[in-house]
Amino acid sequence: MRKPKSLRLRLFALAAAVMVVAMVTAGFGLTALFTRHLERRVGQELDTHLQLLAGGLRIDETGALSLVREPADPRFSRVLGGLYWQIGDAASGRKLVSRSLWDGVLELPQDELSNGAVHTHETIGPDGTRLLVHEREILVTANSLEHKFRISVAIDRSEISQLGVGFARDLVPALGILGAVLLLGFGFQVGAGLRPLGTVQDALGAVRSGRARRLQIDVPREVEPLVSEVNSLLEAQESEMIRARDRAADLAHGLKTPLTALSTSIQRLRARGEIELADEIDEQAERIRRHIERELARARVRHGRPITHANVAACVGAIVRALALTPDGERLKFEQNFPNDLSVAVDADDLNEILGNLLENATRHARTLVRIGAASNTRWICISVDDDGKGLSDESRAKAMLRGVRLDRTGTGAGLGLAIAQDIVVAYGGELELSRSPLGGLSTSARLPAEVS
Repeated sequence: MRKPKSLRLRLFALAAAVMVVAMVTAGFGLTALFTRHLERRVGQELDTHLQLLAGGLRIDETGALSLVREPADPRFSRVLGGLYWQIGDAASGRKLVSRSLWDGVLELPQDELSNGAVHTHETIGPDGTRLLVHEREILVTANSLEHKFRISVAIDRSEISQLGVGFARDLVPALGILGAVLLLGFGFQVGAGLRPLGTVQDALGAVRSGRARRLQIDVPREVEPLVSEVNSLLEAQESEMIRARDRAADLAHGLKTPLTALSTSIQRLRARGEIELADEIDEQAERIRRHIERELARARVRHGRPITHANVAACVGAIVRALALTPDGERLKFEQNFPNDLSVAVDADDLNEILGNLLENATRHARTLVRIGAASNTRWICISVDDDGKGLSDESRAKAMLRGVRLDRTGTGAGLGLAIAQDIVVAYGGELELSRSPLGGLSTSARLPAEVS
């Protein structure tokens, strides 16, 4: 049989999947945003170098180009340092380059630059690396001549990429911690969302145990339709059970008159001397009567009635006093080993039916002694009836308790009375067990719900 899937696990897995997608998307998005911001910041730095180079540019009387001062960044002075500058004279074709370029030059596109405007390019550097280039064109008048200069500053893109990789590396544990916190929050959220279902489950348990007849709980609006449908189902079930019980009672009462007339006919047969025929008919009539009692007991035990409590000592005492007056009971000793204040969460009539059948069965088969005992815990009370009769064999007891085998079909000592008792015990969620008694006969134990305080 396939186990039902956990709704809690399904919701948590869905939330985890959404969280992972969100974290991955956020990681790529933040890394891209950081790279874009970094490029903008690097661009501002390159523009600053352009301004410094333009401000320090000098032309002597011979038209020679020089710089009053070079930018202070040490990467300009280190060969292949990753930061480069270049100034070219459009008229003469002469160039000034940073020490970092050594004997190389920046390969720039031959585009037209607007005077004073900064253009951005990408090119290949002297060591084969990709460079980000900012350049501008300026006009300088010297010695009554106008000179056009192209000033360029470039940076190795690998520096930007390394910073981006470092940011992503630092971002991963931060996103991991955030994901763990979110998963924890999702766990609490799923638990809080499913808590009303637990409330419904507890309320259904109260209905099943008889402590309530309907689900009277405060639940969120989304769960209210479920509670309403369950209450409607319980109401319909209760109505149907009442009708079924009433039909069973009507049938039983309808059969009482024919059985009474049949008893009169049996007495007449005995009076005529037809004892064997009278006994046979009487036996069948008794079987019919017991079946009627059984069906009435089963009809009376219905789901959803308010819970009641019955005192075990009072019930056992009344039954023992009645049995002691019978021919079988006159020769027996009855022992009661349980506290007088012991109570079970069972209707008093149902408890009388259970113990009456168990004690009647034990009285019928005991030799000298019937012992009634009880053991209890917080949830259950186990009432046992032992006798010192012949009992049942291990095989007979095993067959008697098999699923689908009725107790009234398992042979000696397990008649219809035990079947009636079992029906009622099971209706209360308990269990009826057969075992070998320490007295030598049969031990029957009924596990019934304890009184709810």
